[in-house]
Amino acid sequence: MPSGPLMIIGGAEDKLRKRTILKEFVVASGGHDARIVVIPTASSLGPEIVEVYEALFTKLGAGEVRAARPESREDAHDPDLVAAIDGATGIFMTGGNQLKLSGVVCGTPFGDAIVAAHERGAVVAGTSAGASIQSSHMVAFGSGGATPKQRMTQVAAGLGLVGSTVIDQHFDQRNRYGRLLMIVAQSPQLLGIGVDEDTAAIVEVVDGHEVLRVAGKGAVTIMDPAKMVSNAHEARRSAPLLASGLTLHVLPAGSAYDLTVRALVPREPVVDASEAAEIAEAGRDLRQLARDIAAGDVSPSNLRRRLTRARRVTATTAPATAPVETGDHA
Repeated sequence: MPSGPLMIIGGAEDKLRKRTILKEFVVASGGHDARIVVIPTASSLGPEIVEVYEALFTKLGAGEVRAARPESREDAHDPDLVAAIDGATGIFMTGGNQLKLSGVVCGTPFGDAIVAAHERGAVVAGTSAGASIQSSHMVAFGSGGATPKQRMTQVAAGLGLVGSTVIDQHFDQRNRYGRLLMIVAQSPQLLGIGVDEDTAAIVEVVDGHEVLRVAGKGAVTIMDPAKMVSNAHEARRSAPLLASGLTLHVLPAGSAYDLTVRALVPREPVVDASEAAEIAEAGRDLRQLARDIAAGDVSPSNLRRRLTRARRVTATTAPATAPVETGDHA
């Protein structure tokens, strides 16, 4: 069975209005047949964080929502918590302290169960800290700012659901360009992925390729350092870093990026609805003209009057895509 979708959410996802991202998660998890497990380990909040997501997912149509909250590496060896993951069709990791989440989950039976769930086809989603942990390397902590500087941030191990990447969240809102750029300057084999708030990078396997598509309000920024020149190996203390030749992609909703070959997926052309309706009407007129010519009994003046009348009817009463009634033959 192919790996399930990954939903990497940049934090502060809409919970009150359209709830586009959360709806997509519930649908992908199976809707009324969904068995969703919420993992709030990263959060400093108590049961209320689970109650919020349980109410949201239930309102959006999920069949079952439960929590699994290891608070220590010992908890993460608990067979009951592991079993909760084994039966899930959707897993949702909340925001909070990503270093705590990584320290508790990674390299334990509980973490292994999340990876196994993804491999058997379950949806794995996470917001904020729950987004960062999905990459092979994750930002542990660090300051914001646009300029990459030595020692600007620290990196910890993630679950590796998206290989050879480092993911950062709240990206534009907290000005985290510099720290992500610092990481890829130091480790140019990694692809940097920055996800804005109320935005999701959704990773699915398409024709054998891992394809990332963007949904939500903001954008996903991808930094490809494969051809970058940097002085990260010799910069001292907190000095600004040289970073030249980076390939940058800023992807709004509807965009897609092939992670396997590291290339933008061309966007489908967008057809203007009014233009399409006009072309359809012209096609109908041409077909009617052909029939009239074939009948051989229509005068040019009568044909002009008929076409004018048909256009007026279309403009005032008929939908853009409705067939145009041209009347009887003269």
